[in-house]
Amino acid sequence: MKTLRQSLWIGIAATCLAFGAHAQEFKIGFVNTDRIFRESSSAKAAQAKLEQEFSRREKELVEAGNTLKTASEKFEREAPTLSESQRAARQKQLLDQDREFQRKRREFQEDLNTRKNEEQQLVVERANRAVKQVAEAEKYDVVFQEAVYINPKHDITEKVIKALNATVPK
Repeated sequence: MKTLRQSLWIGIAATCLAFGAHAQEFKIGFVNTDRIFRESSSAKAAQAKLEQEFSRREKELVEAGNTLKTASEKFEREAPTLSESQRAARQKQLLDQDREFQRKRREFQEDLNTRKNEEQQLVVERANRAVKQVAEAEKYDVVFQEAVYINPKHDITEKVIKALNATVPK
């Protein structure tokens, strides 16, 4: 029994030593995806593309909202002087305009979110290729994207951003 226990401890110790020797050769990296979305040319280009694509509709929505607000304020001022039928008609008209405005705003937000997700997915795909390129070139064994804590010496985000920016189509 004693020799079995000694053999077990010797086996565990040998395994720990072997793992320790192998762990020195193990190279890890970390990529901060938030930084990539803030600083990379790909992400900035995607954001500019979205702004250009949706700025006209956003401006129209703002104008429609201001028009609705002005009409509502005018109704509030004039309501005491209007007949009951005029007041009811204007109130119905304002409610219809508000419903239409809310519908357009929802559609705008849904379209914007859909396009934003599409553009972000393209950035993620490019970033993943850049991560793989850096990892293979520098012989990393594993690269993490999420961590509670990371030693800054393992952060390869800057290298990935540079690789990503080098491959951005102009």
